[in-house]
Amino acid sequence: MIPKSHPRYESLLLRDKMVKAAQEGYLADSALIAHGRGEAFDYLIGEKTTYPAKRAMYVAVAALLLSNNPVISVNGNATALAIDEIIELANAIDAKIEINLFYRTDERVKLITQLYKNHGYKNILGTLDDDIEYINDIPNNRATASKSGIYSADTILIPLEDGDRAEILKKGGKNIITIDLNPLSRTSKMSDVSIMDNIVRAIPFMTKIAEDLKTQDKKVLIDMVNDFDNEENLKESLEQIRIKE
Repeated sequence: MIPKSHPRYESLLLRDKMVKAAQEGYLADSALIAHGRGEAFDYLIGEKTTYPAKRAMYVAVAALLLSNNPVISVNGNATALAIDEIIELANAIDAKIEINLFYRTDERVKLITQLYKNHGYKNILGTLDDDIEYINDIPNNRATASKSGIYSADTILIPLEDGDRAEILKKGGKNIITIDLNPLSRTSKMSDVSIMDNIVRAIPFMTKIAEDLKTQDKKVLIDMVNDFDNEENLKESLEQIRIKE
């Protein structure tokens, strides 16, 4: 039992979720290392959502709402940390959710598929029964792509680091949005919109944004996307990192 008085209470709760997910078999062991890396960056920004992150979230939601076939790509980490919030966002922006794993095994795919179904989301893509295509030039299991999902998507939200795939999908003409606490990662640099924030804060906030932006004129959303400079926003994101004494 983690006492609520602990100064690292929220962070420790997330760690506990990751450990349980690994024990249940749908999270790869190395995912714990990736989570720790993100946790370090979160600590350096004060474990709060910064202004550049909020700006990027508004642009990201606008882009997703403008898309013809938006897809949220999920792995074990994203599922462990924010499965209900991801489903809520997908429903709010009329996006599909697709399983995509670096350490892909039939067992892990089955477990994650069942988790989404248990949480009320029946149409999860990237399953063992899905019509899977393979994206050229991705030399690992993340080359898998549902024919009706990532393979034909125009905009893809990739929570957490996924540099090789983000780069190749972008070269293929897709709009890539990422949620990545590391503004120096290849994912952040390769994406069209990079949100430097913790997924547990970003996803619910994006759902709230969606409810607002859905009432806006389409031209407002187009202008938001066209006026956004991801490189400049990443520079501002880096400035949010402070070494605390």
